[in-house]
Amino acid sequence: MRVDFALILVVLSALTGLIWLVDHLFFAKARQLRATQAVAGNAVSEPVIVEYARSFFPVILAVLLIRSFLGEPFRIPSSSMMPTLLIGDFILVNKFSYGLRLPVLNTKLVELGEPKRGDVVVFRPPHHPDQDWIKRIIGLPGDRIGYHNKQIFVNGEPVPMQPAGIYIGVGRGRDHTGAQMLRETLDGREHVLLHRDHRSRGDGDFEVPAGHYFVMGDNRDNSEDGRFWGFVPEDQLVGRAFAIWMNWDSQAGGVDFSRIGTVIK
Repeated sequence: MRVDFALILVVLSALTGLIWLVDHLFFAKARQLRATQAVAGNAVSEPVIVEYARSFFPVILAVLLIRSFLGEPFRIPSSSMMPTLLIGDFILVNKFSYGLRLPVLNTKLVELGEPKRGDVVVFRPPHHPDQDWIKRIIGLPGDRIGYHNKQIFVNGEPVPMQPAGIYIGVGRGRDHTGAQMLRETLDGREHVLLHRDHRSRGDGDFEVPAGHYFVMGDNRDNSEDGRFWGFVPEDQLVGRAFAIWMNWDSQAGGVDFSRIGTVIK
């Protein structure tokens, strides 16, 4: 079950703000008047609920605004984006890359940019709308995407790939050791991907509908992505992943300090 933190923050912001406002408009002045008339030693104190509301409202509102419009942290739970992202990576996602949206309602307020081929994005897949997934955008609206024998074709043109060595995994990704690494260039942007099996999975041709995007994982033989369930609606894009702020993998000895601050390409 997905916990909707945005909804919780909206409710808490509204509740604490309302308590503070009502007290300020209707009760605070009378309380101050009683305080000035009170006998020494009988001070009139602020109600506990108002004190808490006044203290927590700015904090909750700030968290809501930052989380909704600026950035949000996520944790990588699977190997589908290896070697770009490892199991245990904690990433930051830019929430305003593709426009500002109202929290909970998800209504776009301001257009700020469009997704590009090669962007690593967090999204909610159509068959699991209560979950946050992360993949790489391969196809834009109107694109014809082909995937045959481990090769991507965009509008009939093959996406260049060059061998980049053999992968050596660590921690929970140790079983991927021996996979072939390839450097793929998508619209002039390079990233490294993995091929594990000799056979090709998810071969087919896909025409991206208007207002949708086609995504794939960098671990091509170990990714449940658009090849198997279709396309991501534009309004289900959460944001663009741009940096790793921590990595924790107990099977690799805990924190991997070398990954902190890594820019996601």
